[in-house]
Amino acid sequence: MSAALRGDRDSLAELLLRHWNMAAILAARVLGSADLGRDAAQEAAVAAMTNLDRLRSPDRFGAWFCGIALNVARRWHRQLRKEVPALLLDHASTLPGPAEAAEIADLALRVRAAIDQLADGQRAAVLLFYLQGLSHLEVAGELGISRGAVKARLHQARAALAPRLAPIIDCREEHVMTATSAVEWVDVEVSEIRRTQSDDPTQREHIVILAERGGERSLPIWIGPSEATALALTLASAEMPRPFTYKLATSLVAAAGSGITEVRITKLIAPVFYASVIVAGPSGPQEVDARPSDAVNLALVAGAPVRIDSELFSHEPPAGHAEGVLSSVVATADLAAEAQQVMRAALACEPDG
Repeated sequence: MSAALRGDRDSLAELLLRHWNMAAILAARVLGSADLGRDAAQEAAVAAMTNLDRLRSPDRFGAWFCGIALNVARRWHRQLRKEVPALLLDHASTLPGPAEAAEIADLALRVRAAIDQLADGQRAAVLLFYLQGLSHLEVAGELGISRGAVKARLHQARAALAPRLAPIIDCREEHVMTATSAVEWVDVEVSEIRRTQSDDPTQREHIVILAERGGERSLPIWIGPSEATALALTLASAEMPRPFTYKLATSLVAAAGSGITEVRITKLIAPVFYASVIVAGPSGPQEVDARPSDAVNLALVAGAPVRIDSELFSHEPPAGHAEGVLSSVVATADLAAEAQQVMRAALACEPDG
């Protein structure tokens, strides 16, 4: 621990890794989400690294770090409780509606009818393997046949079902394509990063503002401090002594013969926004799930467009939360300048050679 206090980054990293899982678990219990718990632990790690001089008892680093993670999680939980009611007023339920439920029930009946037309042996194998989830070996035991015979019956059943289920599959694909094409994608740009003022780094809040190109609509998204700092540095065209994580990621994608062609903010399942990164590779475009803060960072570094489902513009944050951050005096240029000052100080402390 003393080495970490002296600025040994490897020792500090080892301490953080040693207590990371516990911090993430504790934060997840407060937030009710493993993903949010890991994000909170990440913010706690940043706070711990920048405030190590506040640790009074080095032998209690684990408890201190976990305490920071819990404080971050509690702050986020308070914030989420304020956000969720307002967001849910306009947010459609994720449960299927009456029409969708009826469609699912009809589809299940049609698939079951097709299975009922199979030969007895094939039908029994399909029901045990696909509907009950048994393994090939377990199905063999149930039917008193060999494992190879089970595979043969399943192969024959799939061949027999294909022409019977083809009309159903074609209909579903047409429905999905129609629903997908109905999405109106709007080009946006990062107009600003803002942060609230606070002496305690764990109490600071950050927002990225995505503004419609050629329009007046905008979408503020609450993000973490490290992602906000990376965005601010990129927007400020700051010179970095070594490639940051997002620059490294885009370089790795390019080295693999691929490229980031587009980023999409796809949906909101209150209170979390979701995004995807479209990567063009040798085998065709691939869609990769991502957090909006990471996706937008990648887009800025790669020079790729950022697009938003136009429906998301109607989900405005509740009064009180966004207003406090949007009116903050700490903006993009300030964040970039602060980060550069910290990096210069760190480089000055590094031993020569």
